[in-house]
Amino acid sequence: MKLFVGLGNPGSKYARNRHNIGFMALEQIAGDHGFGPWKSKFQAEISEGRLGGRKVLLLKPQTFMNRSGQSVGEAMRFYKLDSTDVTVFHDELDLAPGKVRAKAGGGHAGHNGLRSIHEHISPAYDRVRLGIGHPGRKEMVSPYVLSDFAKADADWLDEVLRGVSDGAAYLADGESGKFMNAVALRTSPPRSSKTPPPQETQPKKPTQAEAAPDDRSAMQKLMDKFR
Repeated sequence: MKLFVGLGNPGSKYARNRHNIGFMALEQIAGDHGFGPWKSKFQAEISEGRLGGRKVLLLKPQTFMNRSGQSVGEAMRFYKLDSTDVTVFHDELDLAPGKVRAKAGGGHAGHNGLRSIHEHISPAYDRVRLGIGHPGRKEMVSPYVLSDFAKADADWLDEVLRGVSDGAAYLADGESGKFMNAVALRTSPPRSSKTPPPQETQPKKPTQAEAAPDDRSAMQKLMDKFR
């Protein structure tokens, strides 16, 4: 069994915040892959289903971001899982908006949700880093992540969430490379090989006949032929 954890804050007030992109990813997976209804357990909302041939539990902690590890730890102990069975989906300031990276282990880089999970289950878990970009100044980080995505973000955000859902079964099987390929097909689709080449932009050079009118007399034309 795999445990997919989405990070965010509970309540409609935070639902479209940048900080809640982890919740959004799990909601997309649940909807696309026919997971069961969301239920309250482990201080979280959970939904059960299958990805490929593997059973997966989706978990959205309802403890607020900085105590996410409590919920994750409870679910792990109940199902007797190891930390390596856990994949956490979270917002990433150090990636440009629309970028996605899969990562095994590592530090929390100041992310409060990851810090809490580190404390409760160790750093040895997988992550899916969902880029939201950086506001530019450290003091702007908190209001930035706790603000809703802008309307201009709608298109890339939708493609990222769909790409994550497309590749979710690969992720459950530990095939992060195939997962990233599935995301890339949504976020950076290849150009069709059937696309016609662009039209020439250089003006066509006129022929000598087109360049100037021929005003020679009939006799002159005949004489010119024998020169």
